[in-house]
Amino acid sequence: MPERGLARSLVEAYLHLDLLNHDGEPGASRQATLTREPDGIIVTLGATEILVPYEAEAGAREEGALFGSGLSELIDPGQWALVATTYASRALEGALFAAADPSDDDLYESVATDWRFAADAVAEALKFFPPDEDELPPDAFWTELGRSVRESEPERLTRQKLESDLALYRKSLDDFHRLHADPS
Repeated sequence: MPERGLARSLVEAYLHLDLLNHDGEPGASRQATLTREPDGIIVTLGATEILVPYEAEAGAREEGALFGSGLSELIDPGQWALVATTYASRALEGALFAAADPSDDDLYESVATDWRFAADAVAEALKFFPPDEDELPPDAFWTELGRSVRESEPERLTRQKLESDLALYRKSLDDFHRLHADPS
């Protein structure tokens, strides 16, 4: 039986599966299966199993915490920074299309969701900082991808940079809502 990871929400579980990039397949998590067990929902893809406790999923929904509360055990801060950048890029591209066709409600929702995911991913990375520290400790990075970001772009993972990104993504979401809100 494969070792089970522990996720704080279904969204975090699916994101983790996509980061594992099964067989180079983007969006691999769409192939995952869900099984209900007494202690939670098991998300399975290939040899990877992730447990999402019922209480954690319910708490995440109740709090409006997309990825769950507390600190991730699956995704390290380097990966969160990459996720944030990916979603921000998608949001920027989508916003260009939305400006060309503001009547597309699905596109509007997609862009708003991408900005929210970008902001929430940065907030997740910020959770790893020790109080009053501006740098993340080396042991906060346990994945190859996360360590690679830390080694190649350490300036991307400072508290100041991440807080700046968070403010930018939240402002971009607010601006997008303001500029594209339905006037009726």
